[in-house]
Amino acid sequence: MDINPAQPIIIELTEYENKLFPLDKIPYSAGVELYEKYKTQLDIDFPTYTTRQHWKLKAKGWVGYIPVTPELHLKINPKVPIQNLFGMLEYAYNLKGFRFLEGLMDCESLEDFYNNLAHILADKVLERCRKGLYRTYLPKTQQLSYVRGKLDMRQVIQKPWNVKLKCDYEEHTADIKENQILAWTLYIIGCSSLCSERISLTVRKAYHALQGLVTLQPCSAEDCIARQYNHLNPDYELLHNLCRFFLENSSPSHEKGNHKTLPFLVDMAHLYELFVSEWLKKNTPQGYFFKQQHPIEISQNRHFTIDILLCDADTGKTIAVLDTKYKAPEQAGYTDIYQMISYANTTKCKQAFLIYPKDLTQRLDIKSEQIQVRSLTFSLDDNLDRAGQTFLKNLFLLIC
Repeated sequence: MDINPAQPIIIELTEYENKLFPLDKIPYSAGVELYEKYKTQLDIDFPTYTTRQHWKLKAKGWVGYIPVTPELHLKINPKVPIQNLFGMLEYAYNLKGFRFLEGLMDCESLEDFYNNLAHILADKVLERCRKGLYRTYLPKTQQLSYVRGKLDMRQVIQKPWNVKLKCDYEEHTADIKENQILAWTLYIIGCSSLCSERISLTVRKAYHALQGLVTLQPCSAEDCIARQYNHLNPDYELLHNLCRFFLENSSPSHEKGNHKTLPFLVDMAHLYELFVSEWLKKNTPQGYFFKQQHPIEISQNRHFTIDILLCDADTGKTIAVLDTKYKAPEQAGYTDIYQMISYANTTKCKQAFLIYPKDLTQRLDIKSEQIQVRSLTFSLDDNLDRAGQTFLKNLFLLIC
């Protein structure tokens, strides 16, 4: 969890905007690194006559921080107002409503937000360590010199000369997935280049408090979802929601000897989908409910997932299918339209909506046989709750 003390050069982009950099601003090897590892996140043109011997970079719907090399880092700023980005993150990761998070809205950058959230997580882990980590009983089989739990009599009869006894027992331990998620997340944060020295000290302190009790095991964001909590560990739900935020947006990047730095990258399309789904779930009008990530199996080896279903609470029937699109084209793409018609047919409903963060230049409103496909806007430019209420009003005006 060592942190590189050298101050790197930082170049900045804004998502979906082209930007030119002088030839000497980005070392050629760093350009190759970006091209080979970050094709999904970036368009990169090498210096040529057509770029006037400049590097040309464009972020493709991702925001965050990439430590390209120890000497050069890339920062990608959101087009969304920074306060609304925080609001989206709060809804998407179920952090909305916690009073100690209110100060995050005063952050001026994504790095500030990362730092503050890392500090909250580390503080909460230290607090839990002081109270005692959550433990549970795990089944264990071991060769022992004494009897513990259930003795394997078959082995005793078959191998009476063996001085070690095979015993099946349960061990009360803190080395469980609930705590391994915490340790792995703190390790990931410690490997990043985003924390200040003050925050890094707290993160290291929390990480070391878990050492000796918890094995460092790789964990994923999926490990944080749908876990079971009880009266002994209700605070772990918040801890795991925080961990999910870090794990979902961090992945290994640059390695040099024993030093590893990790990028922090937020997929804005995925975040927009999570945000809209969670906002609708928390603001569902009476008489309806929303389903998220609804799986549809076409055959044994073919299936797809629908972002959101709007359903009638009394009958359970699907009223409309909704799909988020974090882009602002002039008009909806044919592929997206055909996809929505397929979704509506599969769920036996007549209404389908494509949801965009900005109004389309050419609003979508077409009918294919009995299925109506329209575009709607859930804006990210204004107050998010006000934008959500406007979206709901427009949605129900169309389906009623």
